[in-house]
Amino acid sequence: MQINDMARPLDGAGVSAFLDSLPARPLLLGLGEARHFVEELGEVRNEILRHLVEHEGYRSFAIESDCLKGLLVDEYLTTGAGSIDDVMACGFSHDFGTSPANRELVRWMRAYNEQHDERLRWFGFDGPVEYWAESPREAITGLYDLLDGPLPGTVVTRETLAALLGPDERWSDQATAMDPTRSIGQSADARRLRLITDDLVALLDTQAPRLGPDELDRAALYARTAVGLLRYHYWLADASPARWTRLSALRDAMMAANLRAVADRGPALVCASNLHLQRGQSVMAFGDQQLRWWSAGAITARHLGDRYAFLATALGTVGDDTPAPDTVEGVLSGLPWEHALVDARRLAGAVTGLAPRNSGDFAYFPLDPAQLDTVDGVVFLSRAVKVRPLG
Repeated sequence: MQINDMARPLDGAGVSAFLDSLPARPLLLGLGEARHFVEELGEVRNEILRHLVEHEGYRSFAIESDCLKGLLVDEYLTTGAGSIDDVMACGFSHDFGTSPANRELVRWMRAYNEQHDERLRWFGFDGPVEYWAESPREAITGLYDLLDGPLPGTVVTRETLAALLGPDERWSDQATAMDPTRSIGQSADARRLRLITDDLVALLDTQAPRLGPDELDRAALYARTAVGLLRYHYWLADASPARWTRLSALRDAMMAANLRAVADRGPALVCASNLHLQRGQSVMAFGDQQLRWWSAGAITARHLGDRYAFLATALGTVGDDTPAPDTVEGVLSGLPWEHALVDARRLAGAVTGLAPRNSGDFAYFPLDPAQLDTVDGVVFLSRAVKVRPLG
């Protein structure tokens, strides 16, 4: 098997050739991460985005981070409001604001916008969730305020809304992740808030013609986030064996809804875990359970078809961990380039009998040989040194 014939060096020409090989130009180009906090992956991602912006007409970037916090990053990029230190501290979830590659990307995008009339946009597309979830206050009150006028008061007064929401701490209690009895997601207040939110979303539909494009986009973001958060909190309070499968599926459904909104603005590079962007079902060990759910990529691909493309990433040697030769990563380690772009479908037809990589790093999600034919391409890094431990 000549794997060199299925790959090429990862550079601008390679990225453009990959786009040319697709049946249609994607509205969303997903770039998965085999592991978070691998700085070399962030650096490669930045190079790919720069090429897409300068040569392929891309103007948006979306990252697996809190969709509401991402508004702060986008405001900084488009207006220069605030400082980059504040943006990195407050504009990201999951600790992603501490990544040097993310900081460099924000800096470069802001510098680009200062020099061009056609601005680059930034989107977080994850919900405000980890294993627990944040309060729905910002989303619900943000939607309420944008509707303005007397009409929202016909649904609920501000005072009643504040009383039902109560202290944010009772929503964002991290102990709810493992103890459903700590969650208020099925309380009388939460159930009433779900009905109120449904009425506010319906009210938004009736008021859409009077809102400007940016206001409407913001209101729609608040609406789907409020609905998604209240659903997530409901299932945090569930004690059945289906709890974590349902929560995982709901999170990816929230991601997919945000991605469809990003796609409406034109071509975007999307960066998240391979698990979230792949076209097949995601599988993850969680305690003594094996969770299976449809990923955001699978849901998005169902809506966009050929206008969604997915580049998975894979790593060769990570620190002292070298992949076995009978894994996809082991086979790709024979490539002569430090960074390569591989035709995944040709590779799937050529390799047989491979096993998933057995990595000692719980945060690394290896490529599944059985799903290679659902991947458009693989970005392969032969070695990663700048890797932050998790946990």
